Formats: sequence, structure tokens, C-alpha cells
Amino acid sequence: MKNLVLSLAAMLLCGAGSAQTVWHNPLEQEQCVIQNQGFEHETGHSYVRLPDRARDNVSQAIWNLSRNSAGLAIHFYSDAPHIEVRYTVAQHLAMEHMPATGVSGVDLYAIDSDGAMTHLAGQYSFRDTVMYAYDAIKGDRNHNMGYEYRLYLPLYNTVKWLEIGVPQGSSLKFIPRRKEKPIVVYGTSIAQGGCASRPAMAWTNILERKMDRPVINLGFSGNGRLDKGVIDLIGEIDAAAYILDCYPNLTGFDKAEVVSRTVEAVRSLRASHPSTPIVVTAFSGYPDSHLIESRAATEQRLDEAGREAMRQIEEEGMGNVHYITPEQLAMPKEATVDYVHLTDMGMQRMADICETVLREMMHEPSGGTVTTHPVTQRGEPFMYEWRERHTEILEMNAAAAPERVIIGNSIINYWGGEPLAKSQNGPESWEKYMAPRGFRNLGFGCDRIENVLWRIYHGEIDGFRAKEVVLAIGTNNLWRDDDAEIASGMAHLVRAIRDRQPDAEIKVMAILPRRDMEERVASVNKAIAEALKPLGITLTDAGRELLGRDGRIDESCFRDGLHPNEKGYGRIVKYICR
Repeated sequence: MKNLVLSLAAMLLCGAGSAQTVWHNPLEQEQCVIQNQGFEHETGHSYVRLPDRARDNVSQAIWNLSRNSAGLAIHFYSDAPHIEVRYTVAQHLAMEHMPATGVSGVDLYAIDSDGAMTHLAGQYSFRDTVMYAYDAIKGDRNHNMGYEYRLYLPLYNTVKWLEIGVPQGSSLKFIPRRKEKPIVVYGTSIAQGGCASRPAMAWTNILERKMDRPVINLGFSGNGRLDKGVIDLIGEIDAAAYILDCYPNLTGFDKAEVVSRTVEAVRSLRASHPSTPIVVTAFSGYPDSHLIESRAATEQRLDEAGREAMRQIEEEGMGNVHYITPEQLAMPKEATVDYVHLTDMGMQRMADICETVLREMMHEPSGGTVTTHPVTQRGEPFMYEWRERHTEILEMNAAAAPERVIIGNSIINYWGGEPLAKSQNGPESWEKYMAPRGFRNLGFGCDRIENVLWRIYHGEIDGFRAKEVVLAIGTNNLWRDDDAEIASGMAHLVRAIRDRQPDAEIKVMAILPRRDMEERVASVNKAIAEALKPLGITLTDAGRELLGRDGRIDESCFRDGLHPNEKGYGRIVKYICR
């Protein structure tokens, strides 16, 4: 075994020194590429969690722990068959109750063109320079431009420097910090990640993957006590939701103090964020409290405090606040390493219940079919980067709100208008009819229903009041999903749009006919029409304008049997601009 470890270390160190490896430093990028980090303009080119100005407003212990990189991640694209990571850390590599892989390790996940995420089990060596290597990575099945990657950083250590290496000739492109509103977690050693076996198994990082949204980890081992200094800081962050998971560090306080700190924390956040969801989590409990009276009493006292705090919060009219009770948590007895710190089993349970609560509070339900589960895609990066277009739309909407939006796949993406697509098939009709009515093009090539659902959940129609939302999606689901799945996904998507744009007219376009699939398209459109009836929406069928007398597509209206040309767009636009 010793010889095996020495051989592995030698292999990694040799790889690090190889002239064939090109090394990339995330902190040397012009834009901030550190993900899941608050206070970007002050911390963005570092691996820390609080800005320098916080030092005088928090305890020394919190300040020291804020230098740990818990929850931080680096996202990048690469087509490399071999990836290496090398870095150094400032503290001890491991703890008595937590392995080096969790305390000081990194975790790499690959996301394929359909949005599926896979953990890569790399080889590693913990020495003065920590080394990870990931070998023999196969290409994506849909293109040769590699994967999107997420590299999670150490939970309980301070990263001094870090580089990612790929073979010479392979590409690596860092992804700038995501623009979606984050979920902010303020908590204890458990929230920081103790005692996950590896960084990605911290419950905040599991939640980040489940919600596919930035999660800012402000867990401070032994020091998450709902302190005013930290509450004031997180109140500066415009969040999608706040989670206060501090009760494990309040076991030494009496009930009245716990109630007071909870109410004051919620009151402070409500003052600056009147409607943002706030979740207060109960103490997850001791595995042996049924055998030890003092521990049972502590659990009861903290739960009574949580319920009393909620009563006072409701009396003050502070809505959209949820207390996750011990019964809801239902933490398994085998879920701890010791008396309280969670194993991966416990971390998974914590993430599961937080996801359930947040999806309801944030109006982001995830259904049981593939068409109702929000997910990203990267089907044609040779045409455009899906996440970059999403970010561009968020920035455009923030700069100037559109009057109307049309949401769809490549049929819409390549029609015309802004943001500009690499290929435009009907710019004249767009400029003549769509632009004067104030339409913004929210079409993404290769999108399916579930990809649009992700975009809706991540802010593309938030922050403004549209007169009209036009939805034209579904053709890319035809190859994989049956009529019922497509119809269910469309109804689910329409409800999500209505939640965010209740005053807008919502127009749902029937799937356009395509070569050799005319009968299938007609069948699925009937199912969609039936699914939309309970929502009070009549399906708008422009596809009849693209059919010949024989029921087949009029080839003169199409570029390739799927995408309309200028003539085709000119025929269907009247159904949109009525």
C-alpha cells in the first residue's frame, strides 16, 4: 500500500512538472470567476468569504474562519482528456473527525450537453502541494467541445494559490461569476461542511447542484450564533432566499435568548428585503438524545424557541418565513460522525429538506417527468454558449425592460432581433413586425421545454412587467418524449410564467410542422391544447400556414425542413402580432 501511494504521488508530481501541461490561474482572470462568493467587488479575486471591512464587525474566530474557502467553486469549459489541479493550503490537511479529502480536498463535476452532472473520481496526493489528476475523460456525445466543469474548493482550509492544468493544445475557459440571485446560508460547523467526506458533499454544495443556483456558504465552525454583525452583512446581499441554520451553536443559550436572536435576525433581513424567503432551520438533534436526558432537554428547548420565534414573527406580519421543524428534518440516527456533525447521509438529508421547502417558497416546483425538471443544456457551443446568452439576457433586461418577449428554441433564436444570434433566418420580418412591438428574443438553440423552465426559474422574465409573453417551444422534445410528457411540461411551464408575469398576456404557439413528422406534430399539439384548457389558454396554431394541400410541409417556407426561412416567418408572424 505504501508503495502504491508513493507511486501515485510521483506520477502526479511528474505530471505537474511536465512541459506538456498548460497551467491556468483563476485569480489572474480579468473578470471574477470565483463562484458562490458574496461581496464580489471586494472579495472576487481571492478565495475568502468576507470582505476586509468585515474584520471590525465580527469576532476574531469568524474572521479567521471566513478565510476558509467553504462553498466556493470555479466553473470552466474544457475539451481536455486530462485535467490536473494543484494548490497549497494554509492549515492542517485533516482533522480527527474529518478526512483530508473534505477538509483540504477539491471535487470536480462534469456537466454534459444535456445538463447531466457527473462526479469525477480523481487521483490525489496530499503533500506540501496538493495534487489532483483526472484521466481518460471521454468526449461529449453531441459535440467535440468538451464539458462544463465545477470545481468545489476545500471546506475547512485556506487556499493560498491554485492552478488548473490541461494538456497543450486543449482548451480551458473560465466561466465568470453567475448573475442569478444566490441562496445565502448563515450557520455553524455543519453548514460550513463538517464532516463531509469531500467538498461537494457539504449540504450547501448539494443544495447548489439540486437548485442549480449559487449558494453562498457563511457557515462558521462553532461561531454561527445569529450575530448582528453577520446578519447585517448578509442583508447587503440581494438574495433569492436566506437560510439561518444557527441553532446547533445556540445550545448554551436559554430559550428567551434564542427567541430574541431569531426574531431580531428575521426582522433585520425583512427591513431591507420585504418579501425574500427566509428559512430558519431547527437543531438537527443528537442521535442518542432518547438515551441521554440532558440532550433531549436541549433539543426540546431549542425547538420550543424556534416555534415561539415563529409565533412572534407571524404576529409582526413578517411573511414568507418558514421554520423547518425537527420532525420535518427527520435526521436519521446514523447521520452523524459524532454527537452532532453530519456524515454524507446527514448532509444529503439536510439538502433534500431545504430543497423541498425552498422550491415551494420560491415557486420553483420540479415535477416527476423530464419535461418538468429544470435543467441546462449545451447542445451547440459551436454556435453560442448557452450560459453566456442567459447572462446577456439578464443584463439586457436589467438595463432596459422589454415590452414583450418571445421564448423558444433555435426557430426563435435564429429569427432575428437581440441578443443577436450567429445565424439569422428571418431578420426582415423580425424588423418589420416584431421589433416595432418591442419584442426581445429569448430563443435558445437546442432548447427543450425543461431548459426553458430552468431559464424562467433563473430570472429571464423577472424584474419587469411585460405586456405579452409568447411561448414557442417543444419541437426538440419530439424525439425523446411522448405526447403526455410534452403536454404536461408545457402546462407546468405556463404556470411558471404566469407566476412571474401575472399581468401579461400569455400566448402559447403550437409546435410548427417539420419534415417527416407532420402527423406526430399534429398529435402532440392536440395533447398540448387539452392540457392548456384548464389554464384558460387557447393554443395558437400558426403551423397551418406552412403546410401544403397534401398535409406535408411547404418546403419553400423552410431553410432545412425545420427552421423557417424569411417566407416562412412572414407567414407565421401574423399569428404572433395579432
